[in-house]
Amino acid sequence: MQLTAETWPIAASVLNFPPGTPDLDSWHDDALAVLTEVAEAGFTLVDLTDSWVRPGDLTPGQLDALESAAQQAGIGLASVSAIRRSVIDAAHGDDNLAYSHRTLDAAARLGIHTVSFGLHQALTEEQKRLLWFWRKPGHRDSEDPAVRAEAVRRFQVLGDHAAELGIVVSLEMYEHTYLGTGDSAARLCEEIGRPNVGLNPDIGNLIRLPEPVEHWRDLLEKTLPYTNFWHVKSYSRDEDPVTGAVVALPQYMEMGLINYREGVKMAIANGFQGVICVENYGGDGLSVSAANERYLRRILPRTPDYTLGVSRVQQPTLPRPVTA
Repeated sequence: MQLTAETWPIAASVLNFPPGTPDLDSWHDDALAVLTEVAEAGFTLVDLTDSWVRPGDLTPGQLDALESAAQQAGIGLASVSAIRRSVIDAAHGDDNLAYSHRTLDAAARLGIHTVSFGLHQALTEEQKRLLWFWRKPGHRDSEDPAVRAEAVRRFQVLGDHAAELGIVVSLEMYEHTYLGTGDSAARLCEEIGRPNVGLNPDIGNLIRLPEPVEHWRDLLEKTLPYTNFWHVKSYSRDEDPVTGAVVALPQYMEMGLINYREGVKMAIANGFQGVICVENYGGDGLSVSAANERYLRRILPRTPDYTLGVSRVQQPTLPRPVTA
């Protein structure tokens, strides 16, 4: 049965929460407090963004405590987003690859069928000092074809592991990486060649850059055929043609540069039936995300009798919300 506005899995990101402390005796209560806030904001699903908690580094007991807290809060575990742990990081690539495998195993234990990885690396010290880190460039992936080939190989290995667990892998778009343009991201997916490895077209990561960027529609046209998970957020963007200055600030999805009403129609036309994760930077990001969730419910199909396109990649087994 095709998804509708009522049934579409829309998960809250927890990137607005400080890192959790699962090594403490109070981990269950700490997790419950965060997930209860998510539920009180109106969500029934959560993305385990690993800036809050790293499932791949939790013990079986800590995973059980997390699952128990989610059930108590009435929150389903929809997905895991592992960020800034590039498998081709020159210094930490091997460790990040091992961590990615552990993340897949943890996701399977938690009954999660969607895991997002990326090639973005740790923020630079200069970026950390800024109000908005995207105002200064960070890591750039190498132009060496051998490095790109290693990224392909490692994502193939992760894809094979994920397939054994019934999980789809989604690769998050991010500036100045092999997932930093529409063409490069689509080509990387083709090079990996695994049906359960697709794209997470987080084009908000790109349209906020203080430099020339692809039009949001072009980015989606190139990447939505491969999409199996979707981080959504938006920004206002202003470009001064005289000075070349660009300013981008976080914005509600319905008011930002990206026309998500059109984008959602494009995604459905390309067969997308996966989890949508709402994100926002700055201020009360959870409340902004909740407003964005309500906006999405207004623009998603209200009945299942719409025309659904054919995706080039496997769509995930969908999560089910839980009742506290």
